[in-house]
Amino acid sequence: MRDTPAGSVATATRHDDRRRLQTVFQVALFTTTFIKIVLAATLAPFVDEAFYWQESRHLAFVYTDLPPLTAWLIAAGEALFGHGTLAMRAPFVLIGALLPLLVARIARRVSGDAALGWQAGLWTLAMPLTGTLGVLALPDVPLTALSLLALDRFARAAREDRIGDWLLLGLLLALAWLTHLRAGMLWLAGLAFLLAHPHGRRLWRSRGLWIALIVGLGGLLPMGLIDPGAGADGLRFQAIDRHPWHFHADALMQPLEQALLVTPLLYGLLLATAVSGLRRADAIRDEPLLIFAATFLGGYFVLGLFADAERFRVHWPLPGYLPLLALLPLALQRWQAAGRRIGVLRAAAMALAVAGTLAAHAYLALAAHPAGAGLLRSYKAFPEHLVGWDEAGATLRGLLADPALAGRALVADNFMLAAELDFQLDGTRVVYVLDHPLNAKHGRAAQLAIWRRDEPALLQALREREIVLAVEETAGREREQVHWLAGLCRRVTFERTLARVDLHEGRKRIAFHAARVGGAAAPGCAYPPHG
Repeated sequence: MRDTPAGSVATATRHDDRRRLQTVFQVALFTTTFIKIVLAATLAPFVDEAFYWQESRHLAFVYTDLPPLTAWLIAAGEALFGHGTLAMRAPFVLIGALLPLLVARIARRVSGDAALGWQAGLWTLAMPLTGTLGVLALPDVPLTALSLLALDRFARAAREDRIGDWLLLGLLLALAWLTHLRAGMLWLAGLAFLLAHPHGRRLWRSRGLWIALIVGLGGLLPMGLIDPGAGADGLRFQAIDRHPWHFHADALMQPLEQALLVTPLLYGLLLATAVSGLRRADAIRDEPLLIFAATFLGGYFVLGLFADAERFRVHWPLPGYLPLLALLPLALQRWQAAGRRIGVLRAAAMALAVAGTLAAHAYLALAAHPAGAGLLRSYKAFPEHLVGWDEAGATLRGLLADPALAGRALVADNFMLAAELDFQLDGTRVVYVLDHPLNAKHGRAAQLAIWRRDEPALLQALREREIVLAVEETAGREREQVHWLAGLCRRVTFERTLARVDLHEGRKRIAFHAARVGGAAAPGCAYPPHG
């Protein structure tokens, strides 16, 4: 049956709308990716990034703080593009750029409407958590992408029950284990669907499901078989050492934190999408997405009530928002068809989300430059883990240009400073690390021991040898750092202070000293040393 003229006009209008949305999405994706590239090229390495870079120079199947995929990606970036911040981050920028495309594809599959797919992609670019993803070389980037890919493949495998889909799902789950132990939340989300949904309960009889589970568990083999010692250290740190495992009431503020990060209006729309979707019984293909989202968001809320509250962890629920972003345009369409006036709310939510992402980009751009970091300090938003490293590296290179110092071994007082200086020198010099409490607190002490870069290795190899000692005087909490600095005289014998980097009215202070390893502490020795 041929379209009537009115039908033809409507079809042409829908086609034009789709093309317009696609163009807007492509421009937004290009612009966002360009901004990420500029930021990735100009920002000094974040402290965790620098340590992951060190791991990329010691490739292995398991490390004591993290599975190996992050280090492998960093190594691939530098193998392709040479040493540098952009090269290190290039694979992560690429993954971050692909994520909105993956969300758009899922939205198009669920809704059957390409226009809704491009809308979902735009929402993904607008949300600050995803709009900035990929600027830094962190494990959350591949973990988020693998989580979404695994969810999409699971939905397809559950629908069509083909061995190839189940096998690919297993490979994605294995790669997720190779990225971070938080991949366990993927398994909990899958179990929730298999137990809570009638279709999921029928899948227990599928041979493909068991193939996927067996292949997926293969991602844990490096931890248990290739290097059990390092694997046990990593598991103990991630599951036990870093968490207090007792209830702390301040974690009840997590929804407020998430609302600020996602932006309040978009956060409310996503939660409304989840609630309204779970109440619907007529869209089985939506159910894996909804149960996945609910498990991630609810699971991390409960976990956050008892888990580590000292380190930054508000990004953990990120994979749970992605299926809701894919379903949001369809939910908005349904609400509008039901007569609800959501046009102004939708526009306001998009505007606020875009503003949040631009603010996050602006923060990173300011952190990349000394004057910008100073401005942030005046607003009590000083990016202490992103600044000072370039200046410290330039100072150290100047010192090593002196023939009297060039032959001395390099020692840093904590793992963060050691990793940053190692990155600045492109791994051309071994940088030893004193046994600072931060090394154990962040799960890096065991890895330093494996590399023979810790204090016992230093004492064994270089006792009574002359060194250049770098001390980050502002690392950690002030009271703990004062105690640490006071005890340095028992670890090294100071000769003289060589140089000092003092930035932003003392917010970042790094000193370089000529010293000797070990030796008896001089009477009255204190820090900072005289001379």
